[in-house]
Amino acid sequence: MEKRKWGKVYTLIKGLDPKEFDLKDIATQLKSKLACGGSYKNGVIELQGNHRFKILPVLEKMGFDTKDVDIVKK
Repeated sequence: MEKRKWGKVYTLIKGLDPKEFDLKDIATQLKSKLACGGSYKNGVIELQGNHRFKILPVLEKMGFDTKDVDIVKK
């Protein structure tokens, strides 16, 4: 999670290999499932809002192994 200009909060997803995954498609699916805005830039998926605790079940349903996911508090 990252706080930006004017106090806006973003959830960042890092560490996915762009050669292995279509990050633009994953970002689109996550935005749809979490009902939020966001984008994909430089290998990082950015979602508007605090989705740290909602994202794990969504990633599991998408077929990702969430054992290696770290939720970082800032």
